[in-house]
Amino acid sequence: MRSVLSLSTLFISLICVAGVQAQSVLQPRISVHDPVMIRQDSTYYLFATGRGISVWSSKDQQNWQREKPVFETAPAWAVQAVPSFKNHIWAPDISFHNGKYYLFYSVSAFGKNTSCIGLVTNKTLNPASPDYKWEDVGKIIQSIPGRDDWNAIDPNLQFDEAGKPWLSYGSFWGGLKLVQLRDDLTAVAEPQEWYTIASRKRSEGPNGLVNDSAIEAPFIFKKDNRYYLFASFDLCCKGPNSTYKIVVGRADKITGPYVDREGKKMVLGGGTLVLQGDKNWHGVGHNSAYTFNGTDYLVFHGYDAADGGKSKLLIQKMNWDSDGWPLLAAEQ
Repeated sequence: MRSVLSLSTLFISLICVAGVQAQSVLQPRISVHDPVMIRQDSTYYLFATGRGISVWSSKDQQNWQREKPVFETAPAWAVQAVPSFKNHIWAPDISFHNGKYYLFYSVSAFGKNTSCIGLVTNKTLNPASPDYKWEDVGKIIQSIPGRDDWNAIDPNLQFDEAGKPWLSYGSFWGGLKLVQLRDDLTAVAEPQEWYTIASRKRSEGPNGLVNDSAIEAPFIFKKDNRYYLFASFDLCCKGPNSTYKIVVGRADKITGPYVDREGKKMVLGGGTLVLQGDKNWHGVGHNSAYTFNGTDYLVFHGYDAADGGKSKLLIQKMNWDSDGWPLLAAEQ
């Protein structure tokens, strides 16, 4: 979760920070963490970190109604894989593919890479439909301390130019990873293809990994035949002490290399600043990105300075400059 600045990106960041307060931020702000969004028919559905995966619905992206969580009780496989797991599920990712909704989710022990990414599916997101039923596929990827130098959380599904599915994920440790999935999305494809797509310099502190390695929440957004990798730098989840910020790089292939505006590779710590906190928001991050009715949106959470650093939903329209880099609506 962090950022890298040059003179040009500093200028952009100053404008972007103002954008958090712009009218393009939709109201009211519900309390969520790690939000992702999708539209079915005329309804938007929001999924977020929470007990059993938090779910909200809205007709206008402004007035949100809380729905029942995806899981009433913790999946048995998750409790076995992560004994400390109590059904508080992190960082989901929602997609529609081949007539079905695919919801990837994270199960983890806090501060450790004892983690798994699971998958649950549904024919519809409308709770009133007779077809509404979540079917848990189970574990897709697992990370184990001492074996893996990566963390199996924060999944995001994207398809390449050939229609092949890829899952990006990762937090701290060795950075953000990418792996190809089977066409049915239910397992890693064989032969296995794994890539590192972004990372930061890492050093050891008295409690292990320290702040300079803080990177997580990959989200790959395809725009004009390029792949844009959004990531979050620095620290989340600390209320008034949160330093979260959003960065981006891009590539011509989904596997990278992803480079920032200055040409620095994200695997070497690169990342052009998109948005950071200010006096009103202690930090902003863990974004997702979508196109609805021809308009691109950035969906993320921020820590509200006016409400004790509570995490709130933020949505902003996203434009693009003449060089093909994302700009928030306030920069028009």
